[in-house]
Amino acid sequence: MYKRQIFERFSEDFSKYFEVDVAIAGAGPAGMTAARYLAKAGKKVVVFERKLSPGGGMWGGGMTFPVIIVQEGSKQILEEANVKLDKADKGYYSADSIEACSKICSAAIDAGAKIFNAISVEDVLLGDNKINGFVINWSAVEIASLHVDPLSIRAKYCIDATGHAAEVCRIVQKKVGRLNTPSGKIEEEKSMCAEIGEKTVVENTKEVYPGLFVAGMAANTVYGAPRMGPIFGGMLLSGKKAAEEILKKFD
Repeated sequence: MYKRQIFERFSEDFSKYFEVDVAIAGAGPAGMTAARYLAKAGKKVVVFERKLSPGGGMWGGGMTFPVIIVQEGSKQILEEANVKLDKADKGYYSADSIEACSKICSAAIDAGAKIFNAISVEDVLLGDNKINGFVINWSAVEIASLHVDPLSIRAKYCIDATGHAAEVCRIVQKKVGRLNTPSGKIEEEKSMCAEIGEKTVVENTKEVYPGLFVAGMAANTVYGAPRMGPIFGGMLLSGKKAAEEILKKFD
């Protein structure tokens, strides 16, 4: 009996998300934050995460020490998710990375966003020179290199929050030839510099191709800015900005 209940519930849940307002690739801190603010604004949001656990690189804190750092300007995002913060130095705060990941994920779900794990975005839907959805498949199918046809999800807007790899943007660059970057290509991530990277990850959160926004570390990869290490304030602010920019499009 329970096996049928598992299948029936998943089938019912999944069938609701073939058409959405916003589809997000990657359930790291930027993707989940964007999902929370979009869902809170009443949008139908789905997030696809390749791994079993949402959270991206935040789980491991700094070199597996389960501690992250955020700056003053981003602490409100964690406070809204009831994450406990300790005052650090010069406008910075520390948090437990396990607590932060868990509560950011929970807050996104409580706001109404749907997260599906173990699913990879392997392609995009393109029509009228606009990205209007994702092509998805089980991560296990991708890992095993099985020849299994995928399914597609239609969305009014999409977000690439796949981290350093910027996977969706790479697919779009390959398919359409040019992105909204200085060279038209992915500029590639630069060496670590937290001070610059924290600033530019928010600045680089924008519409990189009609219908496709880039957020989190993917934004700095696409626009050629530094990486930041275990300072995650920029990731959170980037996710919030992505949501705000997409909500402007709906307005």
